[in-house]
Amino acid sequence: MVRIYVFNREGKIVGPVESPRVELSDDEWRKRLSPSQFQIARSKGTERAFCGTLLDNKMEGVYACVCCGLPLFSSNAKFNSGTGWPSFFQPIAQGNVAEHPDFEHGMVRVEILCRRCDAHLGHVFDDGPRPTGLRFCLNSESLTFTPSERLGELADPAAEGEGTGELGPGTGKSGHTATAVLGGGCFWCTEAAFEQLEGVSDVESGYAGGTKDTANYERVGRGDTGHAEVIRITYDPKRLSYDRLLDVFFDAHDPTQLNRQGNDIGTQYRSVIFYVNEAEKVAAAAKIKKLNEGKAFPRPIVTTLEPLTACYPAEAYHQDYARQNPGQPYIQFHAIPKVCKIREKHADLIRTER
Repeated sequence: MVRIYVFNREGKIVGPVESPRVELSDDEWRKRLSPSQFQIARSKGTERAFCGTLLDNKMEGVYACVCCGLPLFSSNAKFNSGTGWPSFFQPIAQGNVAEHPDFEHGMVRVEILCRRCDAHLGHVFDDGPRPTGLRFCLNSESLTFTPSERLGELADPAAEGEGTGELGPGTGKSGHTATAVLGGGCFWCTEAAFEQLEGVSDVESGYAGGTKDTANYERVGRGDTGHAEVIRITYDPKRLSYDRLLDVFFDAHDPTQLNRQGNDIGTQYRSVIFYVNEAEKVAAAAKIKKLNEGKAFPRPIVTTLEPLTACYPAEAYHQDYARQNPGQPYIQFHAIPKVCKIREKHADLIRTER
């Protein structure tokens, strides 16, 4: 784990918060990055002077790590150093940038890295302007840029944890909620498992991954619409973190079964996490990697990570189905055992009264 500063859903930076390190193999990074991004960010390369795409960028906003989305530098610290590389006199937060000695090429320099994923960013020198006197010299290929009016897109699941301090206006206001869209087989079962959690205010069964015109039970049941049966969870991130939500998700179904859950077969029953931004995608990928490396399941996890474009509510009779039909055989044999399993494995998350 690392302690870093991140953006919340309101576009405010908060912290320090704890976030899992992002550690992927070279093959996994190559799938995520372009060849030039991989060569610089993962292989410690350097782009040619005056060739970087962000060198002359004068828009107001935030520069984040191209690998894991961690915010690194703000436009208000950017200056024209004349060196040919984007330059800043300070990072957005000290904890987000790591410094290591670099003795390559017969020189003594200080390399700067992303604190969360160790991406190579560039070097820092002591010939910068006031107030720090430092020059953080960056490679454009190690960065992504987000304009100020879209900082909510950098929202990080780590911002939803408890006890965060702030670098800007407040977060975690009373009544603040977040949502997550997850698919783990029949939504009757997953809905029942999550409804009992402390901090969850609503669980809605629905369809995601396809278009509006095919978002109905009969059509989705054919297995050719792209939709998955999902639940949209509304929860209080101050009481239930996104990380713990994923823990429950992986325990509430079998994520090693491809396009099925038991006798429910088809892509509509696939194990899937629908993410709304890169930060959620990175957090979910890190969770899957950790579970696979820890041999949490007898087979590799096949859960897919897919961008959320829309989530369509299921028909009214599907909502709260297990609670309304406790004697139904499917509920007796499939949903109730999942509910009991979550109560046992995550007893600290179960609400004491409904």
